[in-house]
Amino acid sequence: MKTLCIAAVAAIALAGPAAAQSAGDWTVGIGIANVNPKSDNGTLAGGTVPTSIDDNTRPQITVEYFIRDNIGIELLGALPFRHSIRSNGTEIGTVKHLPPVVSLQYHFDATPQLKPFVGVGVNFTGFFDGEAKGPLTGSTLQVKNSWGLAAHLGADYWINDRAALRADLRWIDINSDVLLDGANIGEVEVDPVVVGLSYVMRF
Repeated sequence: MKTLCIAAVAAIALAGPAAAQSAGDWTVGIGIANVNPKSDNGTLAGGTVPTSIDDNTRPQITVEYFIRDNIGIELLGALPFRHSIRSNGTEIGTVKHLPPVVSLQYHFDATPQLKPFVGVGVNFTGFFDGEAKGPLTGSTLQVKNSWGLAAHLGADYWINDRAALRADLRWIDINSDVLLDGANIGEVEVDPVVVGLSYVMRF
C-alpha cells in the first residue's frame, strides 16, 4: 500500500498544473499530418475531365512564438506530400507539394492540463514534380502554386510543464491552375482538411 501511495503521488506530480503560455515562450511540435483533399476537386479540359485527389500522410513540424500571454505566431512545415490525381478512377497524374502556413493563434486555459486553441493564417502551397500518367503519359503536367487562407483548431494536453500531446485540425484554401504541355486546362480545388498529431515541447 505504501508503494502504491508513493506511485500515485509521483504520477500526480508529473501531471501537475501546466502554466499558461507566456509572452516570450517558444514551442516546437513534432508529429504527423494527413492532408485529405475535399471530394470533387473540379473538372478540367472544359468540364470533360472530372478530377479527384487522394490523401497523403507525412511528418510535420510546428514552431510557435508567443508574442503575448496565450497569443502566438505559428509556422507549420512538413516533408513533401505526394498526391495522385484521378479521373473516373483512372490515375492521370501525380504531384508533390509543400504547404507552409503562418497562423496567429489564441490558446485558452480550459483546465490546468487542457489548453484548446484556435487560429487563422495564410498558406502558400508550392507544387512541384508534376508527372502525367495513364492516358496523359508523355505530356508535361504542371500544377501552379497557390495562396490562400487557413483556419486552425486543436488542443494541447500538457503532461508536465514542458511537454504536451496535441491533436489538431486545419482547413486550407488551395485552388490551383493546371497546365498540360503549357496550356491552361482548368483549375483544381484541393481545399484539404489536415489532421495532425504531435508531441509539443516548450522552451
